[in-house]
Amino acid sequence: MSDQELLRRFYSRLIALERRSPLTAETYCCEIRRFLEFLAVKKLPAETVRTEEIADYLEERRRKDGIDSRSAAKAVTCLRSFFRFLLEEGRRKDNPALILEPPRRGMRLPETFASGQVARILAAVDTSTPLGVRDRALYTLIYQAGLRVSEAVRLNVRDLEFSRKSGIARVTGKGSKERLVIFGADAAQWLARYLKESRPRLAGSRTVPALFITKAGKRLSRKGIWKNFVPLTATAGASSKLHSLRHTFATELLANGADLRSVQELLGHADLSTTQIYTHVDVSLLRESHRRFMPRLALSRAGREGGKGE
Repeated sequence: MSDQELLRRFYSRLIALERRSPLTAETYCCEIRRFLEFLAVKKLPAETVRTEEIADYLEERRRKDGIDSRSAAKAVTCLRSFFRFLLEEGRRKDNPALILEPPRRGMRLPETFASGQVARILAAVDTSTPLGVRDRALYTLIYQAGLRVSEAVRLNVRDLEFSRKSGIARVTGKGSKERLVIFGADAAQWLARYLKESRPRLAGSRTVPALFITKAGKRLSRKGIWKNFVPLTATAGASSKLHSLRHTFATELLANGADLRSVQELLGHADLSTTQIYTHVDVSLLRESHRRFMPRLALSRAGREGGKGE
């Protein structure tokens, strides 16, 4: 069986038996494709590869690709699933990935944009073209509604409802769970302009349900969204991580008094503990304020104490 056929069967198993989402199944197959390429170079068949050699693959991923502990742990999960598939297919008698020790995932604070950076990023979009208006509407919506990129990709025109200066979008999140999100006046303005002026020019005579489409009239992909975002951040002198728009959305809500449960609902987190990481971002801001102003406070105290001694 070719590697391509093996991956196709593995993908089918992930969808049918493990009940993984198509996006998760694609991620698993992408990892296993890398692993099979590694085995091909080493001339090692998947049917007889040992745990030590799988560990060598993970080490190479860390060294060459610079993956962190979270990505390494995900890779271990993918490998375990793949060898479980080989076991059930009768191609192996064991699962050598089971005894791999996944790296401990340290708590990593979400990266957010600094004050003013989001405005500069959005202002960097050239809105003189239909694609520019589309991108301005897209990135403004991601920011104002706290969307994942995959959620923005799945949106259809019928998922939007406008009401005066704001609007509501019906979003399909992880696990195909639907939720309602709210977006503000800026997103509503750019979306209305996009739907009225730009999208009809991109769609032409084609009937396309997708909200955000390419110049060929097809649904805009996750890769396309990321690719278009990178030059904008370079212009604004910011990080190129698009997901930081979602992190900034959540952090700003909490900083302005929103309760944790409301933020959880808006972000579509199944577990409140996932949302709680944003409270640590607030703590980091407090620490920064403490670092900046504490020396002055200490100096003032020293001055007062010195005066008493005299």
